[in-house]
Amino acid sequence: AVVSTQSGHYGREGIDGLQDRCKKYKAAGAQFAKWRAVIKIGDDIPSELSIQENAVTLARYATICQQEGLVPIVEPEVLCDGTHTLARCQEVTEKVLAAVYKACNDHHLYLEGSLLKPNMVTPGMQCPDQATPEQVAEATVVTLQRTVPAAVVGITFLSGGQSEENATLNLNAINQYQDPGRKPWKLSFSYGRALQASVLKAWQGKKENVAAAQKELQKRAYANHMACLGQYGGDVTGASGKESLFVADHTY
Repeated sequence: AVVSTQSGHYGREGIDGLQDRCKKYKAAGAQFAKWRAVIKIGDDIPSELSIQENAVTLARYATICQQEGLVPIVEPEVLCDGTHTLARCQEVTEKVLAAVYKACNDHHLYLEGSLLKPNMVTPGMQCPDQATPEQVAEATVVTLQRTVPAAVVGITFLSGGQSEENATLNLNAINQYQDPGRKPWKLSFSYGRALQASVLKAWQGKKENVAAAQKELQKRAYANHMACLGQYGGDVTGASGKESLFVADHTY
């Protein structure tokens, strides 16, 4: 559950009883688990307390999962809500990821048995100065290089309200980025809205639209597969293509 301790500061509760729940999930056949921590950028936020609280909670969750045989997906999401610049997002994301991996080290997390699901470094959705895919790529990769240990085998980006096309173009640019090019992790995707929007628009809950919806999913999966290789040419547009998928204060 999301807990707001003060204006703009978010944490999560649910650690109590997590070990028992993980035992049940593993027995039922689960192999992965995910915990999302939300960080919001504002004039005086995030506070150091908010960053540290979320980092420690993510580390505790991840170690409990590993103790019960599950692979933890660690998701510290710096929200794209606001007017903040690309540089400000990079500054906050670096602080958050550094705190997360300090906490993971303190809790003796086996990094090789975990995945990171972060935000890409982008300006706020209301920022008048939006960034190109190349600018997003540089800011994102440099942030990861400064904060994420090489032992983490995979980074699967969230889409965070980007349009389907922007999420794919940014992922493609991230995988193309070669200056200085030190990228020891697999850089992939774990999109929700940026995989589903065109599918849901095509389907509309109607049985007769299932084939069309499946075709849209295949298109988005192929486009992002090519982006993981750095070979996406911008030639696979879905029904929701460039539509913004932003939802303010997105929680679930």
